[in-house]
Amino acid sequence: MESAFDPFAYSHGSAAGMWQFIPSTGRMFDLKQDWWYDGRRDVVDSTRAALEYLDQLNRMFDGDWLLALAAYNSGPGTVLKAVRRNQAAGKPTDFWNLDLPRETEAYVPKMFALGKLIHSPEQYGIELPEISTEPYFAVVDTGGQIDLAQAAELADMDLSDLYLLNPGYNQWATNPNGPHRLLVFADRAELFRERLTELPTDSRMAWQRYTIQPGDSLLTIARQFNVTVETIRQANEINGSLIRAGDALMIPTASADSSEYSMSAGQRLARRQNSLAGGDRTRIDHQVRTGDTFWDISREYDVSVQSLARWNNMAPKDVLRPGQTLAVWIDQDNTSVIRNNREVVRKVGYVVRQGDSLYRIANKFNVRIADIERWNRIDQKYLQPGQRLTLYVDVTRIQ
Repeated sequence: MESAFDPFAYSHGSAAGMWQFIPSTGRMFDLKQDWWYDGRRDVVDSTRAALEYLDQLNRMFDGDWLLALAAYNSGPGTVLKAVRRNQAAGKPTDFWNLDLPRETEAYVPKMFALGKLIHSPEQYGIELPEISTEPYFAVVDTGGQIDLAQAAELADMDLSDLYLLNPGYNQWATNPNGPHRLLVFADRAELFRERLTELPTDSRMAWQRYTIQPGDSLLTIARQFNVTVETIRQANEINGSLIRAGDALMIPTASADSSEYSMSAGQRLARRQNSLAGGDRTRIDHQVRTGDTFWDISREYDVSVQSLARWNNMAPKDVLRPGQTLAVWIDQDNTSVIRNNREVVRKVGYVVRQGDSLYRIANKFNVRIADIERWNRIDQKYLQPGQRLTLYVDVTRIQ
């Protein structure tokens, strides 16, 4: 009812996946959530967890499925409180007599209405499409971490299709700590298994040798290569955080260009953050600082908290991390955007439009052509529509 079976669905309450688990409830049912993988979006794991949760709720409410479904939507604590209130007031404690959140009061009737439509479509003038009962996918044990682009090639599948079957994977490879399995089209499973057995273990991932430079830390290196500190530690058998300049590290890297991993968390975020490109708004990249909240940032740029969260694939209650980059879209004529004493120079992402030139962009943002060329290492004469530029501008002086 909430996700339309979209594994990438993300609600205002930080619920994710087809079964809309919030982080804490997901962890209660062993849905791993880390940088590599989010089990709340995993087709198999999240469905298993949803069945376990619904069964638990059904037993909690003595077999009353209406109360169980209401608790699934708003949480068992909310329903139990409503039941106790009615008991204390001498009122009936069935679903229809409880005072519950408006969304929950609509959720359960919608669920039963949908059930009726699917059970008897002809009665309501609806023609449902035929869906084959043959297995659509098969689960294949990969035996360890593997680059998703390479896995797609082994399974003779498009990488986007592999992501759609395995939406729990956030990055360009499976989780080094598991789960060590992939869903593939049922008719490709045997081919995939055969090719996996023929693939040398050290060929599952691409690696890059990196020589530690003075001033490097595991954190700065991890950010440079878009991996986690723990990944570098595991790959190089490092205990703690001590590294020495001149030593070499082996860093796992994607085997294909980042644009190929179009359904990864980073690429999905980039599309969402750039969703208003080409309109009448200007994008500003705001780097989160210690103590920042959605409320503070929304006030600074005169935008709503809801819009700010939506532009960045987040929910308003999500925690912001220092150093995180948020896309903020402001009206081009809003020259009073900065409301405190913060630095007014901002990193702005700009998408070149038809008819744009370096002169026109420089004039619009009140910067020098030479600076645009330097910031973006431009050496060609003409810009291409759709080309992305990075600008450093005083946003109070945008033309």
